[in-house]
Amino acid sequence: MLIHPDFDPVALHLGPISIRWYGVMYLLAFTLFLVLGRQRIRGRSDWTVKELDDLLFYGALGVVLGGRLGYVFFYKFSEYLHAPLHIFYVWEGGMSFHGGLLGVLTAVWYFSKKTGKSWLSVTDFVAPLVPLGLGAGRIGNFINGELWGRPTNVPWAMIFPKMDMQPRHPSELYEFALEGVTLFLILWFFSKKPRPMGAVSGLFLIGYGTFRFLVEFTREPDDFLGLLALGLSMGQWLSLPMILIGIGMMAWSYSNAKKNG
Repeated sequence: MLIHPDFDPVALHLGPISIRWYGVMYLLAFTLFLVLGRQRIRGRSDWTVKELDDLLFYGALGVVLGGRLGYVFFYKFSEYLHAPLHIFYVWEGGMSFHGGLLGVLTAVWYFSKKTGKSWLSVTDFVAPLVPLGLGAGRIGNFINGELWGRPTNVPWAMIFPKMDMQPRHPSELYEFALEGVTLFLILWFFSKKPRPMGAVSGLFLIGYGTFRFLVEFTREPDDFLGLLALGLSMGQWLSLPMILIGIGMMAWSYSNAKKNG
């Protein structure tokens, strides 16, 4: 039986300063965004390196603010309503991907207005740059021994001592493989060829929403929420609209291209 290594969540001590692995994963995600983004703009005249740097700055703000507020509103609204100052206690943890996505979309909207680019052209550009950063975040979850899976008897089950001594799905690694690596490969190669505006963004929503929905069947629901209507988790209910919107976007994208083509 595999046992979680119980890593030290602090990667490096510099005197009184502690650098945590989760922070390192955020830094890695932003670095990957820049490296892949420079690959994407190579040979293109509609993007500059400065615009890419600006987009990262706005996107990073969107991720952090949106992720935190999304966690507050989607998962623990009543708790934070009674103690609103705790919203700022970020060291206690609590981030939501779906909130982070809304934050990034807002940041992209602002960036689009500032640069005169169309919103969908920017989201199409950004979409392939995101999954590996998400994968880095899931590795951070695994190092911290959090967001563990449901009990199981599969051969690769893992015991998370911080939780209990039951063998569980290492669901963080499933998410790393699907939402991170697999989704990146799909979007990277799909976007290599010219696509109708909105198609790459739509595929991102379908891909992430589908992978997250499926992995949630192996992930332990939040203990303060449990399973909701129809036996689905909050993550699954938040992923369903992503899938539907993504399907609608791709249908609109190809229909619009056919109409104008």
